[in-house]
Amino acid sequence: MEYIDLHAHMASRTTDDYQQMALTGCLAVSEPAFWAGWDRSSPSGFEDYFRHLTEFEPRRAAQYGIQHYTWLCLNPKEADDRDMARKVLPLIPKYLDRPNVVGIGEIGLNRVTRNEVETFREHVALAVEHDQLILIHTPHLEDKWKGTRVIVDTLLSFPGLVPERVLIDHAEEHTVEMILGNGFWAGLTLYPQTKVSPQRAADLIEVHGPERMCVASACDWGPSVPVAVPHFVLEMRRRGFPRGLIRCVVLSNPARFLGQCPKFALPEEELALGAV
Repeated sequence: MEYIDLHAHMASRTTDDYQQMALTGCLAVSEPAFWAGWDRSSPSGFEDYFRHLTEFEPRRAAQYGIQHYTWLCLNPKEADDRDMARKVLPLIPKYLDRPNVVGIGEIGLNRVTRNEVETFREHVALAVEHDQLILIHTPHLEDKWKGTRVIVDTLLSFPGLVPERVLIDHAEEHTVEMILGNGFWAGLTLYPQTKVSPQRAADLIEVHGPERMCVASACDWGPSVPVAVPHFVLEMRRRGFPRGLIRCVVLSNPARFLGQCPKFALPEEELALGAV
């Protein structure tokens, strides 16, 4: 079944992973900017990273027939450094017109500090000013509910922000209602150990339905599965979900969300077949 992986850190994956994703039906990926495993020492490190995401990675994905889109930001794990944030955020606008950039992300909170919240607010303001989609990282484990609540309240404080143009990722059982209830999109992250399994994601779809729900692998340099979305499809099939509903979650929904950016387009043959 064709699918879009809405959250995949392909800069940290091998070309073999692109091949496996293509073989399992991946049409497109969107790659949020994220932490490199260590804090970058200067703004030039971020600028080189933005060039990698907008110049090299789209060419690598294209070799396997996969369209590559990206998001730009200073990620939440480095957002506590306000001096760095003040230097990096002004670099972002000059990359926003690049053909594969679909928005600002993954922004959000890590330890839910005052500095992180301030950097998050500046990212949201930048997105609103430049009419960009937003992809949001919510904190891990014990800070998940608290961090999601702060994120939602902060977003709702921006009068010019349209909730349907925001996807709040890494949603779990105790946060998904808060996200959907305020008009945002919810992302279910199929990541071993720290996020949800394909089984838990299927449970959430059973309970809440498919509207404004997406799944993604969030594969990176940690223990992760670049073909996690097909694993989710298999679990949904095992439970007897209709093919159309599964396709809605893994293809139509991410295409609807990303399609709010005029740069995003699926291959013409998929559109002709009524895939979305």
